[in-house]
Amino acid sequence: MQASGRNAGLGLALVSAVAFGGSGVAAKPLIEAGLDPLHMVWIRVTGAALVLSPLAWRHRGLLRRKPALLAGFGLLAVAGVQAFYFAAISRIPVGVALLLEYLGPALLLGWIRFVQRRPVTRAAAAGAALAVAGLACVVEIWNGVSLDPLGVLLGVAAACCQAGYFVLSDHGTEEADAPDPLGVIAYGMLVGSLVLTVVARPWNLPWSILGGTAELAGTQLPALLLVGWVILVATVFAYVTGVVSVRKLSPQVAGVVACLEAVVATVFAWVLLGEHLSLPQIAGGGLVLAGAFVAQTARAARATDAPAGPVARGGRPAEGDAERVARPVAAAAVEPGPVAAADAGPQSALDRGTSAT
Repeated sequence: MQASGRNAGLGLALVSAVAFGGSGVAAKPLIEAGLDPLHMVWIRVTGAALVLSPLAWRHRGLLRRKPALLAGFGLLAVAGVQAFYFAAISRIPVGVALLLEYLGPALLLGWIRFVQRRPVTRAAAAGAALAVAGLACVVEIWNGVSLDPLGVLLGVAAACCQAGYFVLSDHGTEEADAPDPLGVIAYGMLVGSLVLTVVARPWNLPWSILGGTAELAGTQLPALLLVGWVILVATVFAYVTGVVSVRKLSPQVAGVVACLEAVVATVFAWVLLGEHLSLPQIAGGGLVLAGAFVAQTARAARATDAPAGPVARGGRPAEGDAERVARPVAAAAVEPGPVAAADAGPQSALDRGTSAT
């Protein structure tokens, strides 16, 4: 029974990674057709918020119990990660933008080590070093950063938001009434939608684009078909399957599987958008994923004066945060509940993001 549950969890984690990986490929044709990246993010988040609104009503008690968590998650994991990611893919290749987002774990380690002054494991530090080296290859730093500099900065901004929600996502996991992750996702979408409404000003959105077509792989497709894919498949379906997979797997395993999102996104962009990467960029992408894998599977540093849980009293990240390096803007990174249910080990397995993407 346990084996079948584990197999089902692996399958769901793979499906979630594929679903998340297709978001940028479906959105970029709409952006190239004239849709502003912020408008695209607003459509994605608001559409998902409407679909998930029944879950928000079901878990309405979270508004009273965890208002700060819901606000932070909506700002960072939803609005921040996705807005910066979509802005980045409007200027640089999808695969490169996603790999930049994977710097989130390395940034988180830097925060823990140098700002919080807490120890990190050697394996986690080695994983971060691999990720940084891979990033240097992805942006081809020896050419003076041949990619659009603003696009690179936007990708790094997405990574910063991702690092922030890694900390938020585990908040309250050790409490007896840990918040349900599906409720956190639903309210995160609602909060993100409200924030993006102010920032994106959708009343200026060129709605006529949505009634037209966009080119994908040389084929003109209805814009609404691509919008539906981004909302239903790459957001709602991806988040939900990701969270369920963490319930069936250990968070560490689910997080490693989620690293496939970057591979999927790069392959999709190569095949469907013609965004070919150079050999050094491919090698760099491999190093980024390897770094995420090494840090993800690292054991937590031995605790001396910190609680065993992922977040110490007072909101300070504990040493276990050193290995929260799973996905960027994604569903499994939203698992305050699943972490406690699936595994006592510390881990923040979403891309986003979670991806946050």
